[in-house]
Amino acid sequence: MTRVLYTLCGREENRPFSPHCWKVVLALAHKGLDFVERPCPFTAIPSIEYGFSKTVPVLRDGNRLVRDSFEIALYLEEAYPDRPTLFAGEGGKALSRFVESFSQMVIHMPVTKMAIMHIHDMLDEADQAYFRASRLERLGRPIEELAAEGEAERAAFAARLEPVRRTLHFQPFLGGDSPLFADYILFGALQWMRVTAGPPPLARDDTVLQWFERCLDLHDGLGRRVAAA
Repeated sequence: MTRVLYTLCGREENRPFSPHCWKVVLALAHKGLDFVERPCPFTAIPSIEYGFSKTVPVLRDGNRLVRDSFEIALYLEEAYPDRPTLFAGEGGKALSRFVESFSQMVIHMPVTKMAIMHIHDMLDEADQAYFRASRLERLGRPIEELAAEGEAERAAFAARLEPVRRTLHFQPFLGGDSPLFADYILFGALQWMRVTAGPPPLARDDTVLQWFERCLDLHDGLGRRVAAA
């Protein structure tokens, strides 16, 4: 059985960058499940699996199709209970929901502002037009206006991660002694930045950066297979 994960890329298929897709890439590796990754540009997403989803990631596991990164993680946990756990119980699911909310509400917009023009430049012409129109509709401002705030966001970025920093003072991963899906959620956001706009603007001795480096090394350095921008 061939397991297929559809992810997001620009002109270069070997540089997938979606934070949500990276969560699932590491989740599959965590479970020890083989898969084929098929990166797609924005404008190809509607044709994936006959229009199954408007967004990626999409996982095909045999006859089963699953969309949305969190739903895929839940599916993997239920379908493969004999493999290493992504949640370690209901508490881990609750932790992951919190980290997902923190990441999307506190981290994603600053990363968007720092990375948005870099992402635009990674796309081909058709996807650039789609990207401009869809970001304007979603965010209410042209991408140049958002990018103009990128340097201010870069200067403030480390402070936004203080709750994570304090947590990592007590344990090497958000999941405790070893990573859980909660770690992959936040990793996805920082990997998104690393692949599109360069490494997160954190000091070398920052506990969060040290955690991120540990995550890059997980699963035989899977996160490092794509070089930083």
